[in-house]
Amino acid sequence: MTSKVRKLALAGLAAASALALLAGCGQAPSESGSTKAAASKFLPCMVSDNGGFDDHSFNQLGYEGLVDSAKKLGTTYKKAESKTASDYAPNINSMVDQNCNLIITVGFNLSDATKKAAAANRDTDFAIIDDNEFTAPNVKSIIFDTAQAAFLGGYAAASYSKTGVVGTFGGMQIPTVTIFMDGFVDGVKYYNQQKGKNVQVVGWNVDSQKGSFTGGFDANDTAKQVAQGIIDQNADVIMPVGGPIYQSAAPAIDDANGSGKSIAMIGVDADVYNTDPSVRSILLTSVMKGIKPSTSAVIEQTAKGKFSNAPYVGTLKNDGVGLAPFHDFASKVDGSLKSELDTIKSGIVNGSIKVTSPASPKS
Repeated sequence: MTSKVRKLALAGLAAASALALLAGCGQAPSESGSTKAAASKFLPCMVSDNGGFDDHSFNQLGYEGLVDSAKKLGTTYKKAESKTASDYAPNINSMVDQNCNLIITVGFNLSDATKKAAAANRDTDFAIIDDNEFTAPNVKSIIFDTAQAAFLGGYAAASYSKTGVVGTFGGMQIPTVTIFMDGFVDGVKYYNQQKGKNVQVVGWNVDSQKGSFTGGFDANDTAKQVAQGIIDQNADVIMPVGGPIYQSAAPAIDDANGSGKSIAMIGVDADVYNTDPSVRSILLTSVMKGIKPSTSAVIEQTAKGKFSNAPYVGTLKNDGVGLAPFHDFASKVDGSLKSELDTIKSGIVNGSIKVTSPASPKS
């Protein structure tokens, strides 16, 4: 699919997510008439990072969780979309001024602004998505041990690669990005150990914690150039980590494939096959977070007076993270890959396969 066609497809895309991951968040109790009435007066609100609510990734998934829970509760909601980092604090304060009962901020980059607003407004509950080390009495962290799911993605990438080189790059070098990259690299290493292979990873070094980054989460020429740099190192599977930056990696992959190469991409956060059909032709799989259902659960629990600042941590064990199906690539991957991944997942869950990252949640 060309870049021009992709843009048209994105413009008309109806946001969707097939990720059904809720275990570990807790199920809501049955509602009485009085709790239903109380919930209808509850006002949940959300502030995006500068990726925007149409990023086909974690902002969009959080927003979908907000919309779904508000509908279920029979209440309204408010949102504020950030265009730049300078919008974070004003947008959060705007939600406070509009008497929001729960304000959810989306992304590690909103940590400082969230911390200040929470300290100044103790009677308002907050939740933040993707901050691994946030502690405050009125703030709940919604975090994910994505190294576990990315480990599966790295193994799958190594299995699929024909060139013996795979790559990854990130938006910003922050824990919620590098945790994907750590897991990916370690999954490739595990494949090499199990198969006696020597698949190489470009774009990230786990030991030195150094690699390739675009400097932000925008889909722009810089992101395309970084993706091209990975391609130029002979990688035929690429995992861009950082919201919309994959939208710039995709045209670089299209260009290379049009010149006779065969390069696949791995999505992150959502099952990108469902959230962005325009990249289906190049999408091997996606490393997923249960952002939508966990956001909904936190909102619904808070509306029922059950707010807790104990973090929600998504893992393979509670289905809070996972690897998406291979979809259109199912016939292209090795016939034993799925069963191998199921075995590896079981090993990670029971602890016989250790997956760690400096960025892994400490809770």
